[in-house]
Amino acid sequence: MPDPSFAPVLHEECDVLVVGGGPAGSTIASLLAEKGWRVTLLEKEHHPRFHIGESLLPHNLPIFKRLGVLEQVEAIGIRKPGADFNSNLEVSGHHQFHFSFALDKSQPYAYEVRRSEFDNLLLRNSTAKGARVLEGVRVTRPEFPKGADPKVHAVDEQGRECNWSCRFFVDASGRDTLLSKQFNLKQKNTHHASAAIFGHFLEVDRREGEYAGNISVYWFQHGWFWMIPLKDGSMSVGAVCRPEYLKQRKNSPAEFLLQTIALGHPEMRHRLRNAKLINNEARATGNYSYQSTRMRGERYIMVGDAYAFVDPIFSSGVLLGMSSSVRGAEAVDAWLRNDPAAEAKFRDFERMVHRGVKVFSWFIWRFNSPGMRSLMLNPGNPFRVQEAVTSLLAGDVFRDIGVRSRFWLFKFFYVMFSLQHARESFRLWLLRMRNPHVAFAGGTTPVDTERQEDSTAVPAEAQRRN
Repeated sequence: MPDPSFAPVLHEECDVLVVGGGPAGSTIASLLAEKGWRVTLLEKEHHPRFHIGESLLPHNLPIFKRLGVLEQVEAIGIRKPGADFNSNLEVSGHHQFHFSFALDKSQPYAYEVRRSEFDNLLLRNSTAKGARVLEGVRVTRPEFPKGADPKVHAVDEQGRECNWSCRFFVDASGRDTLLSKQFNLKQKNTHHASAAIFGHFLEVDRREGEYAGNISVYWFQHGWFWMIPLKDGSMSVGAVCRPEYLKQRKNSPAEFLLQTIALGHPEMRHRLRNAKLINNEARATGNYSYQSTRMRGERYIMVGDAYAFVDPIFSSGVLLGMSSSVRGAEAVDAWLRNDPAAEAKFRDFERMVHRGVKVFSWFIWRFNSPGMRSLMLNPGNPFRVQEAVTSLLAGDVFRDIGVRSRFWLFKFFYVMFSLQHARESFRLWLLRMRNPHVAFAGGTTPVDTERQEDSTAVPAEAQRRN
């Protein structure tokens, strides 16, 4: 049901209008409302709603503390002290990364969470901080008259039109990329095409003891699997694969997921030997990485996936979205106060986001390569390189505490290990250079990557369980 407090009128006003109620939108709305600004957040859906990306990073925790939600996240999540990587391919082995081994030892764990619960928690927190949250309201078009307040046109679920004027506009619309599409700013990275198929299982073996909350990663011939334990006893299991494999599907998503699991690492199959797929439901999502050519303009900024999308599964998305919103809130607040330092804060916001996207993209685009498997499964710590890489995996990508110089050394090692497996490295490079334009939606039908991420409909009961 629509928010009963929402009675559409011809025109409303606020200081800041935020579009999108995901982690990025909720974060910036909370911080600006806390500073006393009149903030309205418009969300086209109703929370809680399903979303993928359940594995968080340690450097989310300072943001949770700042928002005052750390205890609530603890209540819905399971602690994640690290991640383990596993392979039985041409580069084989097992290695456990401990976040406590990072250069900065102050953030030794993260959380695994159901995103429906987590996103809803953050959205309700923005209301508690003073933001006005309206769900079931879809923005159709923002306008930016030169030298005047932005005008925002929207429609509610009954089809009633409503309009806002605001002093500043924040696009947190996620993969809808509202402004990027409107201004033709979106540039896809067509060399990094992948897709994922995933589901939630019961009765899956977990790691023992303190590592029960760890994410496990298993490489296999078509990509890699993740296993993410959740607090209710279920396990999120999925495969990120190259499109040419996923295009082969001739059966249901659930059957194809189980078929794909049968190709996986022996240990992973053993952990899933008694598993039951909840409601026999699987989902699929296509992925084309993209980045907008700019992230701000006169009286607006883009935060989170509204600006850039790196990967649907790798744990970077929530951190990048929330971190960009923290810096963005500082800049917007300064602008609203006519602070002369506002422009410098906007430039700092841009530099920070660019740096984070660049670092995570470098890892993700090479994740399936034998050179990366070699480094992740057989890491050494010369010049504290492994500590620096652990710092990056923990999300410490926005500052330099000795990480950056060591990361260059890690890149050098990556090239050396790739040369040891030159034939396979060259084959994977050719696959990327072929510029595939299809991902996965079933059979031989390509995914429309501009659509909602989940290509498999889920019945109401499954949505409640998720």
